[in-house]
Amino acid sequence: MLVTLSYEPGMRLENGAATASESHAADATALSHLLRKHPERVQTFSAPVGDIHVFYPEVTPERCTVAMLLEVDPVGLVRSKRFRGDPMSLGHYVNDRPYAASSMLAVAIGTVFRSAMSGRSEAFPELAASPMPLHIEIPVVSAGGNQRDLARRLFEGCGWQYAEDVVPLDPAFPEWGASRYRSVELRGIVPLSHALRQLYVLLPVLDDSKHYWVGDAEVEKLTRAGDGWLATHPERELITRRYLLNQRDLVARSEAAQDLAPEDPARDEASAVRPQTVTGTREQPDAATQGVPLRIQRAEAVLDVLHEVRAHTVIDMGCGPGALLTRLAGDRSFTRIVGSDVSARSLEQAARALKLDRASDVQRERIELLHGSVVYRDTRLQGFDAMVLMEVIEHVDPSRLDALEDSVFVCARPGAVIVTTPNVEYNRLYPDLEHGGARHDDHRFEWTRAEFRAWAEGVAERRGYSVGFRPIGGEHPDCGAPTQLALFRREAA
Repeated sequence: MLVTLSYEPGMRLENGAATASESHAADATALSHLLRKHPERVQTFSAPVGDIHVFYPEVTPERCTVAMLLEVDPVGLVRSKRFRGDPMSLGHYVNDRPYAASSMLAVAIGTVFRSAMSGRSEAFPELAASPMPLHIEIPVVSAGGNQRDLARRLFEGCGWQYAEDVVPLDPAFPEWGASRYRSVELRGIVPLSHALRQLYVLLPVLDDSKHYWVGDAEVEKLTRAGDGWLATHPERELITRRYLLNQRDLVARSEAAQDLAPEDPARDEASAVRPQTVTGTREQPDAATQGVPLRIQRAEAVLDVLHEVRAHTVIDMGCGPGALLTRLAGDRSFTRIVGSDVSARSLEQAARALKLDRASDVQRERIELLHGSVVYRDTRLQGFDAMVLMEVIEHVDPSRLDALEDSVFVCARPGAVIVTTPNVEYNRLYPDLEHGGARHDDHRFEWTRAEFRAWAEGVAERRGYSVGFRPIGGEHPDCGAPTQLALFRREAA
């Protein structure tokens, strides 16, 4: 499976539209900075469905093209049980999965270009946020049945100029007629982040299938990826239905979310992908703390603050698989503990980590796991002494921070709120982290100490809290500590 994307600053569309935005870089090689992939080397990423290769066939000031090739192993897919049905069926081994664009290509895009999908760039911030003259080519798209014009409707509905070539069944035998496949070409002036997120959503919609289990997390992924374009798309209902595989309850939930962009989404098939050439989260031991990993220092710092504010009822918001919950459960001073997460899979992992299936009735009453999102109001979370957002806020799209502020500090309104997040100034001390890169592929942003302080002080002033700040991990004289913590205390009415 292949997709290519080109940035052409001088491109003109068929209707004569010119690329007149002042934010357009005169040098097309700026595309490599937006994508955070070096143009002088081939990068390979390992995924459960195969290997993802990213390379640049063309790099000039006038035109820069990036190509992403996904090598799919169809036999490996069957062995990994990613296809349902009879594993002996010949169709599992002889199919179009290695060639036609599908959910596997969408997952690859979401994995290797996740930072670009956020619409941010330290090197070219204005260009990343602005419409760009882009040219996309997808050699093989499935368009069978009575939906032969579906690709055109979907992409033209996003504002692209659309062209296609029908792929014949066999070029040597034209009398056999056309196949169900199209070679698609798109041209338009579109923000790069929108273009990538549109491919992420529309490729599995065109295929009308997914290679992984579709559950509650798909609603969150769709609303996040559709932010800024899906709400006004003329085929929005069709996109929603097909993306969620016509599961009525999920479709109803998605249609109820009118503002498309909730919290953390990447705990899906893409979360299993690990780049071979890029390191993930930076959690190595800190020499200043005798080799204690940063994740442990962070959890211990949070527990210390919870004891300091005399919290007995605690919410771990964005609890994930239960790293902090297990520590809370082992401390009898916490009489009621709630873990909340947007991912049902993470909640299942947390339940196993807490051994809730073997817990006593008393323990079950003490610990509760809830499916929810940090950007949606939830009255179940009201009345608690403290809420913890440990390494959560950086996974939220910046456009959703106001919703987070409302759900946490207005609706839930606990006595104390503890927020930890990476300090981006410290990143330059990690030798394996590319300049401007985030510590994790799913981070939507990472704040400097001044940026974090400005956000936190603004929230505190608006919502009737006081706030203080603390470092976590050994401090560098210039860069500060690797993690920063803010403690919000609700002021007396």
